[in-house]
Amino acid sequence: MSEAQPLTLAGGRLAALAWGEPSAPTWLALHGWLDNAASFSRLAPLLCAGLGVRIVALDFSGHGHSRHGEGDYALWDYCHDLLDAADELDLGRVSVLAHSMGAGVACLTAAALPERIERLVLIDGLGAVTTSAEESAAQLRKGLRAARRPRSAAPRYPDSSTAVAARVAGGVTPIDAETATPLVERNLMWEADGHVRLRTDGRLLWPSPLRLSPEQVLALLGAIQAPVLLIEGEKGILAERENAQAARAAVPHLMRQVLPGGHHLHLEPDSVAAVARAIETWLEPRRT
Repeated sequence: MSEAQPLTLAGGRLAALAWGEPSAPTWLALHGWLDNAASFSRLAPLLCAGLGVRIVALDFSGHGHSRHGEGDYALWDYCHDLLDAADELDLGRVSVLAHSMGAGVACLTAAALPERIERLVLIDGLGAVTTSAEESAAQLRKGLRAARRPRSAAPRYPDSSTAVAARVAGGVTPIDAETATPLVERNLMWEADGHVRLRTDGRLLWPSPLRLSPEQVLALLGAIQAPVLLIEGEKGILAERENAQAARAAVPHLMRQVLPGGHHLHLEPDSVAAVARAIETWLEPRRT
């Protein structure tokens, strides 16, 4: 079953896409900031075929087809999206496939509730963006000021190709049109005049009023008990940066694999097969 099946979870609060047979062991997949469940549209069918699993990819709150939240979108609030989906799918312990911000959510959940996480497969993401204690007042100032400004309307484009071009031009990390297209198309609403508008909650662009400190993140990473596979892109966001090195060193049971590709290597047509093979290879000893 290679076609994605739409799902609603958590009483209709969360939208999701599922690949694979409903009776197969289920993994949850968590996307990055401003992305959505279509982030896994190229990787999930390969894993379903190669591992015999079912992949359920969530739209986090405020993203894709999920409902917009109230208040701030703190990283730890997304842990409830993961847990609510796992509870509804009757997953006592869950294997998590997560990219970028989703990897941060997975790490926080695994640290706080190790009994709920079977394994983590993290793609170009580990830990969380941090703010030092000395910078906390300035960070809070940015968050409070942003929240008090009038809200602007969601961006509107004449067609989907223009929306894709805008994502390519304005993305936080480099991305090409072929890679971006599934993400953008799932994030569009079509209006009566043929124009399209983004679904994502504009508040996702506001600065976070509070962040964890570097010391807190390292302590959380050190509390992860589950085995972790970290797949990084050669042109991704981690590399040999000092904070990335410290994060990797903090995780007790981590295997690192660096593959050709960028930050979205799991969605890049030329890189996704290698990502799938790396996951299958890592799992092989654990399946015998």
